[in-house]
Amino acid sequence: MQSCLSFLFASLMFFLIVASPGQGVIAAESETPQNQLTAEELEAGWILLFDGKTLFGWKQASDADWHIRDGAIRATKGQQGLLYTTSQFSDYELRCDFRAAKDTNSGIFLRTSPKPESPTRGCYELNIASPQESQFPTGSFVGRKQGDPVVWDTHWHTYHITASEGTFRVQFDGKPVIAWNDDKPLGRGYIGLQKNQGAIEFRNIKLRPLNMRTLINGENLAGWTIFPDKASKFSVTSLGELRIQDGPGQIETKGQYGDFVFQGEVFVNGTDLNSGIFFRSIPGDFSNGYESQIHNGFKDGKRTRPSNGGTGGIFRRQPARRVVANDREWFYKTIVCEGPHMAVWVNGYQVSDWTDRRKPDPNPRRGLRREKGTIILQGHDPTTDLLFRNLRAIEMTPRR
Repeated sequence: MQSCLSFLFASLMFFLIVASPGQGVIAAESETPQNQLTAEELEAGWILLFDGKTLFGWKQASDADWHIRDGAIRATKGQQGLLYTTSQFSDYELRCDFRAAKDTNSGIFLRTSPKPESPTRGCYELNIASPQESQFPTGSFVGRKQGDPVVWDTHWHTYHITASEGTFRVQFDGKPVIAWNDDKPLGRGYIGLQKNQGAIEFRNIKLRPLNMRTLINGENLAGWTIFPDKASKFSVTSLGELRIQDGPGQIETKGQYGDFVFQGEVFVNGTDLNSGIFFRSIPGDFSNGYESQIHNGFKDGKRTRPSNGGTGGIFRRQPARRVVANDREWFYKTIVCEGPHMAVWVNGYQVSDWTDRRKPDPNPRRGLRREKGTIILQGHDPTTDLLFRNLRAIEMTPRR
């Protein structure tokens, strides 16, 4: 009996390895938990572009059957084109797992437009294809440079991409395969997943912004402006953290940012305290900018029902889809703002994705403000007691 059961188990495992239910074209493999960030990745500034369950933060540029199955974004049929991020990025590291059928020709598009003219105009295409399907096989930039030969099979593989200004470096399963430089880089763009030929899957899509600049020196409040006639008190702790107590009040950067990435860590020293990070703010005006809310309360014990907008929501515009952070615990926050679009990640999980479709106006309370503005940390009221650390930002390079 035992030998019979062992034979049946081995036969079942063989079937799972050689076939994928429904399509029969991509090998199935046992998996550890996917689409998550480690504590080390969070500390380093990584965010998830795919939450493993939804296509929140993505758009389709063609009629393909993009869907999610078993924690992976998948396409098997339909019109050629891209599934692309709603946010644009400039300089970054990108990690992405992919799995392709034998006849697949696909790719990961960097700094792309939604519908690029070609692989060499309006994008950079890092190919996913066998040598039989393309003269620029996996590990190559299509139309630009061939990479070193890599294994081509139907198992999961990982791209690790660094895009910094005009320099691109790519690793395949931890091994360097290509380095290339563009003398006239595009500057910024979306990240796209291509449906071209054959079945393709993607998971563990993670990004870390690069070339960020520190906003607080850990010693004093140089580089910031305090409103002295307000109640809030601002200080730098012995650990180099910026502390805000009491309110109302605000402290704002002397530098101004228009299309930017911001990252930092926040500690709410209380229960359901209210604060926010304002951006594209009118310099010198009190709390006059777009506000990324800080409020970790939620209703009826459900994190999908945030109180007062929820941490990471765009206050009075779009509530957070989930309250991720907890009071009295450090949490990570990333804000990406470009053009009329803004998005926020909390602990690496995207909680908001909003586009300001109002008429242009220099005052963001009245309409779309695209002009540069300050970043403000808010002291909301007398209960305010918050800490901020590792604050950094970068103005994104314009698209060329």
